Amino acid sequence: MENWNEVRTAYQVARLGTVSGAAEALGLHRVTVMRHIDVLEASLSEKLFLRHIKGYTPTDAGYEMMRVAQDTEDRFQQLSARIKAQAQVQAGELVVTSLPVAARLIMPALQAFRLQHPAVNLRHIASARTLKLERGEAHIAVRTATNSPEAPDNIVQEFRSFQFGLFASPDYLDRRGMPETLADLKHHDFVAPDAIDNSNSAALYLKWLRELVPADNIVFRSTDITCLHEAIFEGVGIGFLALSMPQPREVTHIPLEGVHHLVRLNLVTHVDLHRTKRVQALLRVLNEKVRHDL
Repeated sequence: MENWNEVRTAYQVARLGTVSGAAEALGLHRVTVMRHIDVLEASLSEKLFLRHIKGYTPTDAGYEMMRVAQDTEDRFQQLSARIKAQAQVQAGELVVTSLPVAARLIMPALQAFRLQHPAVNLRHIASARTLKLERGEAHIAVRTATNSPEAPDNIVQEFRSFQFGLFASPDYLDRRGMPETLADLKHHDFVAPDAIDNSNSAALYLKWLRELVPADNIVFRSTDITCLHEAIFEGVGIGFLALSMPQPREVTHIPLEGVHHLVRLNLVTHVDLHRTKRVQALLRVLNEKVRHDL
C-alpha cells in the first residue's frame, strides 16, 4: 500500500502526541518519524499537524488521517485473526450453541470431533437465547428454522429435522388412562415449557397446546428442558419428546393422529469464521454423525 508506512507513523504521532513517543512505539529513530511526516504531508499537499513546544496536535486533515489509519489498522488486525484461525485446527476454543432439546442430538458429533482434535477445547451453550455470532458469543449455532431472517453476515445451512410426539410415563397412564382421541386430552394433565404463555413463540407445538389444551391443564412449567423431561418420566403429566431419540427412562408414546410436530434445524455460522479450519472441521463431523431425518 503506497505511503502506508508514513500513514502508520503519522497515526502514532497523532495518537501519542510526540515524535519521541511514536519513535519508541514503532522502533524507529526520531529523524525517520519526522521524515515520514514530511513525506506524507508533501504527498497530500496538506499539513497534518500543528507543531508546538509540547508536541504535535492534529489539524482537521490530521484527524481525518487518524480515522482512516485506525480503520485500516483494525482491518489488518481482523485479517490477521482470520488467517491465524484458518491455520489452527489443533488448538484453541470452539463454542457451539444449540437449543437444549438439540443437545443430545449433536452430542455424538461433538464427541467424535473431540477424538479427532483432542487439543481443541469444546464449549457447548444450551440456551433458548439467540447468541450473537457477530459478537463472537459462539462459532456455530444449531437453531430451529423459522421465517425470521438471520443477520445478513450469517451463513445458514439446512441441517436436520426431527419429530415431536406426546409421551407419558406408565405410572401416569395407569392412574389416568390412555387418551384415545384429541378430545380426551382435555381431561389430562400436561407439562410444558414456560414459553407456553408467550403467544409470540414460533414453536408450533406450543401453539397447538394453547389451542387444544385448557390453560388449567398445564400443571407444570419449567424453563429447563431436562426438568420438563424429568416431570414426564415421574408421571406429572403428558409432554412432548422427540420420537426417534432413545429416552433414559421408560415412557409410552401416545399415538394420536395429527399430534406429531416436525422441527427443522439449521447450522448457522458467521461469514468471518465460516471458512476457518476448526469451524469447517466441526461442520463436517456434525453432518456426518447426525442422521438426516430423526
